[in-house]
Amino acid sequence: MPRPRSLTEDQLVAAALAVLDRDGLEALTMRAVAGELGMATMGLYRYVADRRALEVLVVDHIFRTIDPALPDTGWPDRIRVLMDRIRIAVAGHPAVVPLVLRHRQASRESLRLIDTVLGVLTDGGITGVDRVIAQRTLIAYVLGFLQNEHYAALSGAGTVAMSELPPGEFPFLARTAADARGVAPEVEFRRGLDLVLRGLGG
Repeated sequence: MPRPRSLTEDQLVAAALAVLDRDGLEALTMRAVAGELGMATMGLYRYVADRRALEVLVVDHIFRTIDPALPDTGWPDRIRVLMDRIRIAVAGHPAVVPLVLRHRQASRESLRLIDTVLGVLTDGGITGVDRVIAQRTLIAYVLGFLQNEHYAALSGAGTVAMSELPPGEFPFLARTAADARGVAPEVEFRRGLDLVLRGLGG
């Protein structure tokens, strides 16, 4: 198979994302990405050490697309902006969600974004152990939401099935699922985030 003389990081990531978007996470192999690039599998190792390194490049790319500039507003609004940008960036490539979970501490771009979140929390007077818990809670919320949105969406078959349960046996679940069917993802995300921020004093 002919191979390019050289590859850029952007080309590697684009090929990996093409595989992920088309075929899902299980299909992401060095062979598949090499095929996407029109090169032999062994040739890909000239540019990236292994699949894990490739995955980290993808996560770096996702977080690099997030604009770190924030409005000159109160800390809760700046957190809302950041969390929404993370959700939108990752939602563009749903198969990447597990990679973000797996490599968020290995990705330099992810670490920069976490540092930004910590800075905003500090501006809001949240420091020490409270800042640790607040940051972890926010990250857990956004990553948990992304998993829900892409693997158990309110618009999915599971919600429909629960809304059709016998109300005599499941009075709260059946009624709640019926309400859930009409909730858009962005509404679910923002209202849930409001609850988290309220708990943090925002």
